[in-house]
Amino acid sequence: MYWLFLLLAIGCFTFAVKTPSTGLMLLSLFGALLFLLAWVRGRYLASFGGTAGGSEPDIYNAIDPTELRRLREQAQARRDADREENDLPPHP
Repeated sequence: MYWLFLLLAIGCFTFAVKTPSTGLMLLSLFGALLFLLAWVRGRYLASFGGTAGGSEPDIYNAIDPTELRRLREQAQARRDADREENDLPPHP
């Protein structure tokens, strides 16, 4: 649906370029700007998703706490393994 706004913006811009009247040119350029902004907003909402209430999405609950704890334990185990490998003395 938001692609329709892009087509309308292109149409308004084309009309603004071809019209001999200054008033119609300004009006169609303003319409092209509005349609272009509507297209950008629609594209943004389609890409990143909008919420029904207009509030920001809750990114903090994207990973449940048990999964987060498991990932932290894995990262700590990797750090400990790297530390143990690097702390060994070189072989003679």
